[in-house]
Amino acid sequence: MKTLTGAQIIMAVLKDEGVDTVFGFPGGVVIDIFDELSRTDIQHILVRHEQGAAHAADGYARAKGSVGVFLVTSGPGATNTVSGLASAYMDSIPVVALTGQVPTGLIGNDAFQEVDIVGITRPCTKHNYLVKRTEDLARVLKEAFHIARSGRPGPVLVDLPKDVTQGKAKYKPLSEPKMASYKPTYEPNVKQLRKAVELIKESKRPVVFSGGGVILSGASRELTAFAKMLSAPVTASLMGLGSFPGTDPLWLGMLGMHGTYRANMAIGACDLLIGVGVRFDDRVTGKVETFAPNAKIIHVDIDPTSISKNIPVTVPVVGDCKTSLKGLNSLLDDEKIKFTRKSRKSWLDKIEKWKSTQPLKYEQRDVIKPQYVIEQLYALTKGKAIITTEVGQNQMWAAQYYHFDRPNCFVTSGGLGCMGFGLPAAIGAQVACPNRTVVDVAGDGSIQMNIQELATAAQYGLPVKVVILNNRYLGMVRQWQELFYGKRYVATDIELAPDFAKLAEAYGVLGLKATKPEEVGPVLKKGLESPGPAVMDFWVEREEGVYPMVPAGKAITEMLLA
Repeated sequence: MKTLTGAQIIMAVLKDEGVDTVFGFPGGVVIDIFDELSRTDIQHILVRHEQGAAHAADGYARAKGSVGVFLVTSGPGATNTVSGLASAYMDSIPVVALTGQVPTGLIGNDAFQEVDIVGITRPCTKHNYLVKRTEDLARVLKEAFHIARSGRPGPVLVDLPKDVTQGKAKYKPLSEPKMASYKPTYEPNVKQLRKAVELIKESKRPVVFSGGGVILSGASRELTAFAKMLSAPVTASLMGLGSFPGTDPLWLGMLGMHGTYRANMAIGACDLLIGVGVRFDDRVTGKVETFAPNAKIIHVDIDPTSISKNIPVTVPVVGDCKTSLKGLNSLLDDEKIKFTRKSRKSWLDKIEKWKSTQPLKYEQRDVIKPQYVIEQLYALTKGKAIITTEVGQNQMWAAQYYHFDRPNCFVTSGGLGCMGFGLPAAIGAQVACPNRTVVDVAGDGSIQMNIQELATAAQYGLPVKVVILNNRYLGMVRQWQELFYGKRYVATDIELAPDFAKLAEAYGVLGLKATKPEEVGPVLKKGLESPGPAVMDFWVEREEGVYPMVPAGKAITEMLLA
């Protein structure tokens, strides 16, 4: 058993947890930790703003399917990460946040750069700790990683006073912690699975609804097999994109406020809705009283508090998505239950009619349409890129027009809708997957919130590509103002903006610009083929809208189509 400093214990636990990268920004109270970090083979990525560190750790976690880690100083360093923590919390992303704190003797004395970050982040973390003794460090850190990645994942914050990281304690590697008060339910109740199978056998018009929980549990293969057994069409939430192949004939497209016509109409007409790893949030349900009005509902989720929280369900199944789907598939297989496309013909034909009469559509003329840019991006990358997004219209067009066949390829701030997410998240995803093409689809408003992270991409030679759909507006708010506020564009016109291509060059990044439709393909090709980071600025139709659109307070079948 060795005697180590607190900073050395932190590094020992990080290595024991298999951490290979830490995103961060230094400060006075974490100098000892950074000094010790430099003595390890753990890679440190210096971001240019602490919010960028939180989003980068989030993007890393989503792309790699493991825990992301960031390290920042006390006071403003810690508070700058709150938006990133809240985004990770709402999307159930496993992140461990290490924040510096003033020495324990100064806590509560309004010391320089002291804030109660534990109190501030309690509502937007899965759990958090203030470590008061060096002897507790190893245990707390092991618990932090365990809590972050187990059950319904989420961010865990560990606040580290300077005297704790400078102090000494005996250290020995610890096994996975056993916490009496924290025991997530992984194995579903078999009786509930059997009830679900009975509903499936009776159903004539089923729909499978997949969410982010399917991706987080690594259950995409099981979900796909399940849907094929049922010959059931599949839709997904924004967070669930990629959990089922987006090019499969059973794929309906995304559900909800900007979902496809066929997906929303199918929910209105189905007699059984099978929700797996979903929250039934307001962007999906629209007016809750009218959501799936003719359907019995099966809801599979590891978090019991999510079940019947927003939508009453017929058969709740509490358990891990992968384990639960394996159980359902096994029961269906045992009973030799397999539905053919022929047995679902009338239901699938109805869906095909919705698809053919109201497909996603736009008309490309003299001005670049944003949808065209996404379609060209999809074609050039052959659908194999990791796509991150900012938030707003750019996010919705990416979700609609880029077809995700695999999980962990769509990285976006879903629940919080945090502008400025995409670029640092792309950096995290690129670090996690160095051999993959990573593209941030951005708006000209959102990209400016963390555009300083271009310096991070340049410094580390990360070949992140940024596609800006530049309409010189805060586009999503402008769309609402157009439709519901008499075209009074208050505080949404941002025509005064930097030349993004020149700004990219100032950061040492390739900058490209397209103002005509015929320039879209060549600019994308050049940017994607460049060896380093690139920013591609596309001047798109200023008042283009995202459709379909469900107005607030309406049923999801009451869509504006143009």
